[in-house]
Amino acid sequence: MIAHSEWKGSTIFEGISENGNSVFFDADPKHEQGPSPMEAVLMALCGCTSVDVVSILEKKRQPVMGLRVTATATQAETPPRVFTKIMLTYTLSGNLSRKSVEDAVSLSKNKYCSVSKMLEKAAEIDYEIVYADGEPGE
Repeated sequence: MIAHSEWKGSTIFEGISENGNSVFFDADPKHEQGPSPMEAVLMALCGCTSVDVVSILEKKRQPVMGLRVTATATQAETPPRVFTKIMLTYTLSGNLSRKSVEDAVSLSKNKYCSVSKMLEKAAEIDYEIVYADGEPGE
């Protein structure tokens, strides 16, 4: 895997993957033209675990209708301002089994999500599960 970034002027940088996909980062505190690199890391964490959870639930034949993963992070006060604590909130909808959802989230966090495994070396990562359709059965 190869990626690079190019400075586009002012506080804008373009990150480009080896297959040509790109994302713009904005280092200005307002982040009006793109996420900061640290916001992008949180977005990558949410995306990575989302892919896992949906895939696992589909393999378990669970009718997942929606999933939103929200990450709330705390950063160190002084540079390098690494994440020290991350709380993930999984909000799911569909006629789902509680056990299947709990297993899918646990497998993602503890086995499959590469981004989570890297980040947990520096940050405590906790999670909660919310059911948009009300509490499911077992």
